[in-house]
Amino acid sequence: MRHVLVTGAAGGIGQAIAEEFAADGAALTLADRDRTALDRVAERLGASANGPVGALTVDLTDPQAPEDLVQRAWKARGPVDVLVNAAGVYPSLDMADVSAADWDRLFAVNLRAPVLATAAFARLAVEHGRGGAVVHISSGSALRARPGGGPYASSKAALEMATRAAALELGVHGIRVNAVSPGFVPVDSACNPVSEQYAAAIGANPLGRAGTPRDIARAVRWIAGPDASWITGEILRVDGGSSTGALHLPRIWPPDGPRPADGGPQAPTHAPAPVPAPPAQAATEGHSA
Repeated sequence: MRHVLVTGAAGGIGQAIAEEFAADGAALTLADRDRTALDRVAERLGASANGPVGALTVDLTDPQAPEDLVQRAWKARGPVDVLVNAAGVYPSLDMADVSAADWDRLFAVNLRAPVLATAAFARLAVEHGRGGAVVHISSGSALRARPGGGPYASSKAALEMATRAAALELGVHGIRVNAVSPGFVPVDSACNPVSEQYAAAIGANPLGRAGTPRDIARAVRWIAGPDASWITGEILRVDGGSSTGALHLPRIWPPDGPRPADGGPQAPTHAPAPVPAPPAQAATEGHSA
């Protein structure tokens, strides 16, 4: 039975990840700062899971908290086989307005915590002669910034490089490190709310729908599992194809208009991809395209 530690487990994506591993029969240690919400998730999963479910409260803005969390989980339920760093915050901050406190808190949760948790996990795994898998939750924002999202995008870009660096160094110990990069995933999040206008603007992708937490959770379970045993250092983009290009931009010339001046072939006509309607209370955990 695998032991899986999930941070951010009270959030929409974190809950879905926990559910996927619970259905797979894993022993779970769920961690979040919101004890009330965390207990609800643990109680619900504990009633149906095939393996034991434990819950640990953690404040990942504390520099010592990530290492303590891994050690507590290891001591309480035995060696951790899979570490999923799903905790994250997504404040709306312009680069000209960001303060040192804003920046430090954002990077503490989105970058420092997963890096330090991975380091603690690796030290224990090596000490006990064990391999394992780490999965970070990144974001398509790591590839492209948007107004108000520069600090968040910076933290996720750094996390993706940390993913590759850790994979490079830890592979010799049988420890794989990958990241899953979600597109826009609406969740009911009071921590990281977004407007309906934002949801409508960012939700377009070639597959024509917003993602779901389960879309992300399935990818996490797969890349952490034996079918992905020869994959490390990868960023798995689960985004409906939104990272493939700029779907919302107009054509260089209209589909039914004249051919280009140089006499080249006219672009093929096709229907534009549908833009999904935003949910009534769209919110994201900060993992957006």
